[in-house]
Amino acid sequence: MTDQSAYEAARAGGVVDTAVGFPKSRDDMYEFYEFIRKGSHDSATKEGELEFPAGYMFKNVPKWESDEMGDPVEMLFLEHQRHGITQAIVGVEDEIGRRAVHALPDHFFASIGIDPNEGMNAVRKIDRYANEFDLKAVGAFPSGLYPQVALNDKMFYPIYAKCIEVDVAFCSTAGVPGPRLQFAPQEVALIDEVCWFFPELRFVTRHGCEPWTALAAKLLLKWPNLYYSTTAFAPKYYPKDIIDFGNTRGADKVIFSGYFPAGLSYERIFDEMPNVPFRDTVWPKFLRENAQRVFKLPEKAVTR
Repeated sequence: MTDQSAYEAARAGGVVDTAVGFPKSRDDMYEFYEFIRKGSHDSATKEGELEFPAGYMFKNVPKWESDEMGDPVEMLFLEHQRHGITQAIVGVEDEIGRRAVHALPDHFFASIGIDPNEGMNAVRKIDRYANEFDLKAVGAFPSGLYPQVALNDKMFYPIYAKCIEVDVAFCSTAGVPGPRLQFAPQEVALIDEVCWFFPELRFVTRHGCEPWTALAAKLLLKWPNLYYSTTAFAPKYYPKDIIDFGNTRGADKVIFSGYFPAGLSYERIFDEMPNVPFRDTVWPKFLRENAQRVFKLPEKAVTR
């Protein structure tokens, strides 16, 4: 167990969440995950028995009925205030995300998803959003693309080059995905080629890198611009390889990120967090400082 006072002191300085969604009703969530049903052959996924395609992996997934939904921007902002989250990266490809970033520009920061199947239109998309917003991240879900595209496929290369050009981080799921899709496109070993060919690319892994966490730690040590974020993992299940790496030579490489509202509530995340055995000096880097550096977020004073 961590030193409670060190953790609380770090948390009091503010927390950055680098992958946040806005609360959605059940109907909206079902519609949102249509892209996964398209690529699945599993009947429970295909026919919608799994409302959330990776829901079998989570307990007590946050859910709202349509008639319970207020303004999602206000809901998320209030949730962040309750839990000490001072900055968050959100998608801006819909009206809600755009409104959040424009209304609260010191709290919400812009990201987009990318599909290399779109060819040069994907590259132009990065330019378009970088011109409209202070874009901080471009994200991909290689196993969830239709057709799938492997991380080291040359279809991704123009996207990596564009991310370097406009100076934004590239974030990707890595490891076996929760939805019942093939994992081959995001096998952790593929990241080695990407970092070799694009050493300037700030590459942030999402969703655990399991079962290749030891390999992930080795690559994190090897490549200066490779980072690990904890999306989709409750603190109770942070991989030991990653905790050990963070406590030794990787204190500057491991970044907190939740999975709200897709799989985890903030109550669960922060109830479990004090039990993560990070060293005292790691906490401020993990909760805030690494994200601010890697995603080029402004430092933000916390007032209480």
